[in-house]
Amino acid sequence: MSESLANAYDESSAAADVSAVPVLGSRLPPDLAGRLFDLVVVGGGITGAGIARHAAQAGLTVLLLEAEDFAAGTSSRSTKLIHGGLRYLAMGDIALVREGALERKSVGRMAPHLTEPRWMLVPARSIFEYAKLRIGIGLYERLGAVSGDDRQRNWDRAQMARLEPLLDSKRLAWVCAYREFLTDDTRLVLATLRAAVRDGATTCSHARVTSIDQDADGARLQVTDGRDGSVHEVRGRAVVNAAGPWVEGLLRDSAQDAAAPPPVKLHLSKGVHLAVDHDRLPVRNMVMMTASDGRPVFAIPRGQVTYIGTTDTTYEGDPTVWPEVEAADIAYLLAAANEHFNLPPLTGDDVLSTWAGLRPLIHQAGKAPKEMSRRDEIWRDRRMISIAGGKLTGFRKMAEEAMAAVAEVLDCDTAMSAPLAPLPGGDIDDLDGLRRDVATRYQQDSQAAARLVRLYGSEVFAVLGEQPRPLSDSVFAEEVDWAVRVEGAETLEDLIYRRLRAAWFLPREVEGLLQPCAALMTKLLGWSDGRRADEVERVRALMADELAFRNG
Repeated sequence: MSESLANAYDESSAAADVSAVPVLGSRLPPDLAGRLFDLVVVGGGITGAGIARHAAQAGLTVLLLEAEDFAAGTSSRSTKLIHGGLRYLAMGDIALVREGALERKSVGRMAPHLTEPRWMLVPARSIFEYAKLRIGIGLYERLGAVSGDDRQRNWDRAQMARLEPLLDSKRLAWVCAYREFLTDDTRLVLATLRAAVRDGATTCSHARVTSIDQDADGARLQVTDGRDGSVHEVRGRAVVNAAGPWVEGLLRDSAQDAAAPPPVKLHLSKGVHLAVDHDRLPVRNMVMMTASDGRPVFAIPRGQVTYIGTTDTTYEGDPTVWPEVEAADIAYLLAAANEHFNLPPLTGDDVLSTWAGLRPLIHQAGKAPKEMSRRDEIWRDRRMISIAGGKLTGFRKMAEEAMAAVAEVLDCDTAMSAPLAPLPGGDIDDLDGLRRDVATRYQQDSQAAARLVRLYGSEVFAVLGEQPRPLSDSVFAEEVDWAVRVEGAETLEDLIYRRLRAAWFLPREVEGLLQPCAALMTKLLGWSDGRRADEVERVRALMADELAFRNG
C-alpha cells in the first residue's frame, strides 16, 4: 500500500471487532483519585506482566504502570529463547536448570505460537569436548523430562556437511543438537498483559512513577503522564517494584531514610545483538558458538535475518532503555561467527540492525557478569515488594514468588484459578495447520505465514479479517489498526519496534513502512501533521543510532 492509499484508508471499515478480546489499556484511567487498588505493579516488562496476570486471576484489583512502552527495556532485547540454561550446568546450578527446563513447558502450554521448537547445534573441536557435551545435554534433558523425538542428536563431520554446510567442519569435527524454544519476547509480554486485562487488571504505559510514600494502610505513588506531563496520585494497598534495571532507583525514591542504601546491589550487564541478512549467513538451525572469552554466543535464523548474540559486559552509569552499541561489541560477535562458519568474513558493513539491553543481575562480589547467577531475589520494605534478577523463561515462577510476598502484606489468598490457561492467541491445537491455513487464505509464503502466526497466534484471522490491505511484502494495514486499538501502541516507535518487530527483523521493508504506518496512526490517534513527521524522524534516528558503531 502506497502512502496515498494509507491516507485514504478508512479505519472504521477495516477495523476488527475487538469487543470479545482483551484490550491493552495505555492511558491512565480518569477515576484514579477515587480508587484504591489492592496491588500496584511498577514495571511493564515480563516480570511485571507475569505478576499482574497472577494477581488479577487471583481476584485482586490491579494497576500496572510502565514508564515507557510495554516491554520497552530488557524484555524486548533478549536473545529470544525460552530455555533451561544449558550453560548453567557448568556453574553447578542444577536447581535453576531444572526449573528453567520445566518452566519452558509451561510457557509452551500457555502460548504455543510463541514457543517454536528448534534444533540448537553445539559444535565440538575434539572428541573429549564432544563427550562432555553429550553427557551435559543428556543430564539437561533428564532434568527437563525431555523424551522421544526431542532427545539430542549427534552428527559427525559428514552429517554436519550435509545438514549445516556452513559450519567449518575442518575445525569442528562433531555436533551435538538439542531442542530449544525460540520466542518473541515482546509479544510474550503483550500477551501476558492482555491476559491480566482479561481478568480485570488495568494497564498504563508512558506513566512514570516519581515517588512512593508508604504508611500503615498502603502506599501513595506520584505518577507523571509522559504524554502531557500531568501529575497524578495512585493509591495501592501493596506495591510490587518490578522495574528491572530501575529497581534500585525506585527503592531510593521510596526510602524513609534517603541516606540509607538499597537492601540489594544490582549489577547491570549489557547484552548486545546484531542482525545480518539471512542470505549473508544462511544457517538452517540455531547454532551455539564459543566466543573468544569462552562465553556462548548464538546465531539464530529468523525470517529475513540471522541475528547473533549476546555480549555480557558490566554496564556503568544510569540505566537506559537504549544502551549504546559500541564497535567493540560488534567486533566480539562478528569474530565468533567468523571463527565458526566457512564463508567470506562478516564485517560491520553487513550489520543491518542491532539491539542492546540491560540485565539486572544480583551482584556477587568478585564475579564477572558471565559468572553471576540468573536467580531472582525478592526483598520487602513495609508494603512494597521488590524483585530483580531472574530470566525470561522463569517469569511465571517469579510471579508466584512475588505474589507469596503480596499475600503476606495483604493477608489474603493469592492462588490462581488457572495458572496455565492460554494467553490471548494461545488456544491452538494444530500450529502447523494454522500456518497452512494462513498461507492459503492470505496467499502468503511459508515465511510470511509463520511471521503472522508467531505474532498473533489464534487471533490472526481476527487481526487481518477477510481482505487485508498490504503495506509491504510482509505487513498489512490491519496490523497497525490492531496494534493501536488492542495492543496499546501510542507512538510509531511502539509500532515499528515492538508490535510489528519490523526495525530488527524486516530490514528490507522497514523504511518503506514508516510513512504509511505513520499515516494510519495519524488517523487512529488524531496526530497533527507535525507530530506525524516527528514520529517518523524519531524512528529513523533510532535506527541510525543502532548503526552508529560504524563511526568509530
